[in-house]
Amino acid sequence: MKEKKMRGFIIAISILIPAVVTILFFAPRLNIGHQLDFLPLLNACVNGTASLVLILGVMAIKKGNKEAHRRWMTTAILLSVVFLVSYVLYHLTHDSTKFGDLNHDGVVSDEEQLTAGAWRYVYYFVLLSHILLSVIIVPLVLITYVRALAEKFDKHRKIARITFPLWLYVTITGVLVYLLIAPYYPT
Repeated sequence: MKEKKMRGFIIAISILIPAVVTILFFAPRLNIGHQLDFLPLLNACVNGTASLVLILGVMAIKKGNKEAHRRWMTTAILLSVVFLVSYVLYHLTHDSTKFGDLNHDGVVSDEEQLTAGAWRYVYYFVLLSHILLSVIIVPLVLITYVRALAEKFDKHRKIARITFPLWLYVTITGVLVYLLIAPYYPT
């Protein structure tokens, strides 16, 4: 019963989050100075911690420790919420950083492209796969979690086998995106 009741919520959240993130890129920025410049590093730390927590959650369930598994996975969801709030706050107050923009003028010149070299392709592949899978992972995580709460463990296990590697990939690539773009943040 819980799963059916949550279906509308899952659909709404799965649409709302990508919509808000998309709107962020067109909305005017709030000018608050440099008070939130620390958020990209925080986001990378939150993503890295989420990666570790996801692995600990899977290890717990493989050892048969359902309670530890539940706590770790709930923590992973909470970390994802912290990441999302932090991400939105940062992008409400900062323009997107362009990969390769060494002089921070918002334009990547031919010379800057040459300096960035093949890393540009690596960065854009990681970024694109991260963005696409982050949209897909939201409903998967919510469905997986709701099935556990509803004690439909056979269905939970089935979808968790898909959700876990994708979610882990999204958290790890979140860290990689930060590491690759960090040299181009204005100082």
